[in-house]
Amino acid sequence: MLVSFLKSIIYLPSSFSLNYLWNFGSMLGVMMISQIFTGFFLTFYYSSMDAFQSVQYIMYDVNFGWLFRILHSNGASMFFFCIYIHIFKSLYMGSYRLKLVWVSGVLIYFLLMGIAFTGYVLVWAQMSYWAAVVITSLMTSIPYLGKLLVWWIWGSYSVCLNTLKFFYSLHFILPWVLLVIIMMHLLFLHFFGSTSSLYCHGDYDKIHFFPVFWFKDLINICFYIFFIMFSLYLPFKLSDPMMFLENDVMASPSHVVPEWYFLFAFTILRSIPNKLFGVIFMFGSIFILIILIFPNNYYMILDNFLFFFVMIFVWSFLWLTWAGFYSTEYPFMSFNVMFTFIYFFSLFIIFSLNYLVKIVFS
Repeated sequence: MLVSFLKSIIYLPSSFSLNYLWNFGSMLGVMMISQIFTGFFLTFYYSSMDAFQSVQYIMYDVNFGWLFRILHSNGASMFFFCIYIHIFKSLYMGSYRLKLVWVSGVLIYFLLMGIAFTGYVLVWAQMSYWAAVVITSLMTSIPYLGKLLVWWIWGSYSVCLNTLKFFYSLHFILPWVLLVIIMMHLLFLHFFGSTSSLYCHGDYDKIHFFPVFWFKDLINICFYIFFIMFSLYLPFKLSDPMMFLENDVMASPSHVVPEWYFLFAFTILRSIPNKLFGVIFMFGSIFILIILIFPNNYYMILDNFLFFFVMIFVWSFLWLTWAGFYSTEYPFMSFNVMFTFIYFFSLFIIFSLNYLVKIVFS
């Protein structure tokens, strides 16, 4: 099996037109290894019985514990930065034509958000505790079973130590599930091929993966060095100040704000007045990407139109992320509703254009 894997990364037919945007896919593999490695050592000293104090113990008393902790916490941000670039590139290049590759990628994205959220809660600080309260309470909007489901996750009638143990277990188990789906993603990618800047994946523009793309992937070393330098010089730049205070169950923060990579979904949730529909649209902001496979359109034309609507989607995503830092006051509430509509509508237009092309060429 190892010989087959080595042959696949040496003789894999790859389009000669792949540019550096494709490096973010391999960079995600680098960050996955980094997160598993640093997280594995952090589990030696983390205790769910005294979560916040164990994090302080790792930072101040464990040899190089501070290094592993800041690399792990900032690694989540680097992971999401790479995956967002990877998704935006894939939308522009029409990677949704490769259906199994695309669906497995969306599942990876969803699982990654779950892993990041459970890890965020494990700090058991003021902001992460109340983020757990807010997000888990959303499940009460599910008819009939919502309240029972929340009690099952909490392990009680409120967020408590049982809830933390539940999230700790998930945070340890889900990365291995994610690793399996990543292997399936790579298997589908090698079987069906990859898109390219020529908007095609035929056999006429292929070269061996080695040595050209091996050397091109060496730029990942530069990315990782930049990540380490950022983690060392600005270790808590992306962290909320409330993450340095131990949780107080009697005093909630005036404005609960998740990490930056959750902000677009958080803004969508807050822009919908109805609680149930807010939850549906929040999860729909991820799974709506799957609808792009249904036109089953192999051809890639109207690429300038598609690029235009992909950029509208990207700009709406950036607005929703930026607006998530602010409270739902005028004028943000009105703009949030508008950009939530644009977010979903732009993907619907991309879907419609591909469906139109399929009808014309069928």
